[in-house]
Amino acid sequence: MTPSISIDFISDVVCPWCALGATALEQAIENVADDISVQLTYKPFELNPNMPPEGEKAVEHLMRKYGRTAEDIAAGKAMQIARGEAVGFTFDLEKRSHFYNTFDAHRLLLWALQEGRQVALKKILLRAYFSDGQNPSDRETLVRLAAEAGLDAAAAQAVLASGAFAEEVRELEAFYQQRGINSVPAMILNGRHLVSGSQSVEYYEQMLRQMANAPAEA
Repeated sequence: MTPSISIDFISDVVCPWCALGATALEQAIENVADDISVQLTYKPFELNPNMPPEGEKAVEHLMRKYGRTAEDIAAGKAMQIARGEAVGFTFDLEKRSHFYNTFDAHRLLLWALQEGRQVALKKILLRAYFSDGQNPSDRETLVRLAAEAGLDAAAAQAVLASGAFAEEVRELEAFYQQRGINSVPAMILNGRHLVSGSQSVEYYEQMLRQMANAPAEA
């Protein structure tokens, strides 16, 4: 019988380390697909829940929120770009000019889970923001990206207009925060094992194989 592992991947679509971690994890899942069944679900976390609709310029935001210098920010960008190249994810951080509110994106991701297209939509949202500089708080953009992920555009528009999944997003965010998750990415495997931070493809693959071969827990 093929062993199975469930993964809740807690992240935000404007988090570069989440983009790296998600890309590496999905590659690791592909590498073990012949031996292990993995159920991957993306869970919401807002880095900037109080961000206004117009967003904030990226450099100014990083300097204000984290106390970083321009040199720190430049070094961080170079590291992210290099890490992205290693896993095949393209960062164009000149196009990524602003940080935005992501509440609507998380609502749409929960709806996409229900429709069986969440992983596809997540990948498209990350690419749209980090590679193409698109605004994940703009509803017309979200509808277009949902259609690109194979979802019904009219249904996506209705979800966003109705406020659907708002309560579910807030409940999930509160659930993880109450359990001490205050930075992302974070992964919970089989409902109990926490892995924090962005790791390599090799790390994730080894972790999945070790879990699959571990004795069943009581």
